[in-house]
Amino acid sequence: MSTVVNQPAPADQSFRDSIATIDSKGKRVWLYPKKPKGPLYNARKWVSYGLLTLLFAGPWLRIHELPVLMLNVVERKFIIFGQIFWPQDFFILLLGMLAFVLFIILFTVVYGRIFCGWVCPQTIFLEMVFRRVEYFFEGDAPQQKALDKADWTWNKIGRKTGKHAVFLLISFLIANTFLAYIIGSDALTRIVTDSPLEHLGGLSSMVLFTGVFYAVFARFREQVCTIACPYGRLQGVMLDKNTITVAYDYGRGEPREKLRKNQERTAGDCIDCRQCVQVCPTGIDIRNGAQQMECINCTACIDVCNSIMDLINKPQGLIRYDSEAHIEAGTKFKVTGRIKAYSAVLVLLLGVMVALLVTRANVEATVLRTPGQLYQKTERGTVTNLYNVSVINKTNRAMPLELRVLEPAGGTVQLVGQPGLKLPAQGIVEGVFFAELPRTALRKTSNKIRVGVYSGGQLITEANTKFLAPPQ
Repeated sequence: MSTVVNQPAPADQSFRDSIATIDSKGKRVWLYPKKPKGPLYNARKWVSYGLLTLLFAGPWLRIHELPVLMLNVVERKFIIFGQIFWPQDFFILLLGMLAFVLFIILFTVVYGRIFCGWVCPQTIFLEMVFRRVEYFFEGDAPQQKALDKADWTWNKIGRKTGKHAVFLLISFLIANTFLAYIIGSDALTRIVTDSPLEHLGGLSSMVLFTGVFYAVFARFREQVCTIACPYGRLQGVMLDKNTITVAYDYGRGEPREKLRKNQERTAGDCIDCRQCVQVCPTGIDIRNGAQQMECINCTACIDVCNSIMDLINKPQGLIRYDSEAHIEAGTKFKVTGRIKAYSAVLVLLLGVMVALLVTRANVEATVLRTPGQLYQKTERGTVTNLYNVSVINKTNRAMPLELRVLEPAGGTVQLVGQPGLKLPAQGIVEGVFFAELPRTALRKTSNKIRVGVYSGGQLITEANTKFLAPPQ
């Protein structure tokens, strides 16, 4: 049974006043993380490969002849899972965004920064793409250090040139992919296939994106997580002692001591090999505590520590997924009521976001009385009002429209100046019409009427408006 041991304060407290990649003079400390390996790293690779496949295939996948995802900020046109969202759908996007932000907060409170280590595009590209290219050209951490310190020879020039050439190529592919998510794959294809002079704006965006991604992954790297990313900064106020995170079991590991041959060991299980530090992509020492801003929960330290424990015949789990509360109490992790409750809220939020997407109308109509126009009485004993109608199409197919008065009964519609309405794909059609109702159907001077919009004999949407009538 584990005993409760208060975590000893590390001898060097400087990590609390600075980040691992900046020295005391404010200069950049270049990291050479060791190539990770182990079961968790292999699992991360498969997750990353799946997400990369979805990312690069996304702009070319279609649902109802529309992209799976397109965020065209310039034209204020957003396509999510094959559904078009216009400015008129702003409240849905707003509710969805609020639900998404709340989801992130609750997920982080319960499960820590698993998103950062396993799903974040920055981590996936850096650790699973660019670093693997770097390992291929320059070798593991010791070889990279030796190469950087070595004089410029043809060998060094070849390795560096090859690495950065591949970096630029990958950055170009990423830039094209992200541009396709903004302007659409069809527009991107035209930019690539047409003369560059015809698409100077698109070509400039492509070059700019390529340069940004190259700078991020070739130079800025982990600084994105520790300096630029707001999520990394906010995690300090979202995590608590019950949050599941990558944590060091100081009750079992302390006091740490080097392992010496033929010497009876009286210290903790940590042999101070510093492998967890050498493999960390952000350069921290996980033994200083779980509440470190730079930790992205990538689990590289878990894999390497478990391999060391196997070598010295100690049980795995000195570094593991756990909460600080469990480690402090010396108890094993278990699913608590808090985790169940928060997880239920997360599922509910996902349900709300899905419901907003599924229940949204594909066609919306707005019917308003024409300003400045009063009712008109006819010789047939009916009353007419003049209306303006606007119909927006959120689908990718054109459709002919027909207007009918649904309520009260007996009403008719007559278009003004055009034989019919044709609603274009992803477009808007506007028109003017007279609504005519019998006097017997009008009880008050201001009456509610319901106008239906039909296409192919099927009701696709409806709108409510006012109908003025003479006093009874």
